[in-house]
Amino acid sequence: MDLKLSQGIPDNAKKELIKLIEGNRNFVNSTPTAKNMCLETLRKFAFHQEPYAAVLSCSDSRVVPEIIFDCGIGELFVIRVAGIALGPNVIESIEYAVKKLKLPLLILLGHDDCGVMKYAKEHYPEITDDFKSIIKSVYPVLDKNEDITCHNFFAKEHTKWVEETLLQKSSIISSAVSKRDLYIAKCHFDHSTGLVSFI
Repeated sequence: MDLKLSQGIPDNAKKELIKLIEGNRNFVNSTPTAKNMCLETLRKFAFHQEPYAAVLSCSDSRVVPEIIFDCGIGELFVIRVAGIALGPNVIESIEYAVKKLKLPLLILLGHDDCGVMKYAKEHYPEITDDFKSIIKSVYPVLDKNEDITCHNFFAKEHTKWVEETLLQKSSIISSAVSKRDLYIAKCHFDHSTGLVSFI
């Protein structure tokens, strides 16, 4: 992630984004610093939480936001769903983070080698008996460009679609963005380097 790209971001979100950028550098350099990963920390937050950013990420076992951003207990409000597919519960979870927790930053985190993108590409445009809601969340990208062949490019395009859809379907999210109370960062995780980059 490039700090230069943080220009023009509201100050409250920029502060938190820089933490995550630096945390990802720690992960890549194998120099993690997170210390709040113990029972003592959990007890501190036993009756309240104070995360500083929300992350919508894939359920993929290789994509663990707390680890790749060098964070511990209580720092991130994480929503994980296969392929970062949008559905009512996912949108409402993000709305909760924005409206109730007042988080200034939302990371949309796609990644390399996403199985959902592979499955969708293999079956498009069929609505399969399995994974219906997931592929319905992914197919709109292929509806625009069914010739996409690179799964990683597909994942990035889907992350863009997720942002557009959140702004269209959620007045809570769109209003917060308009008021500069919320910044949405579209990101992608590279398995070969461990780096999170901006899209």
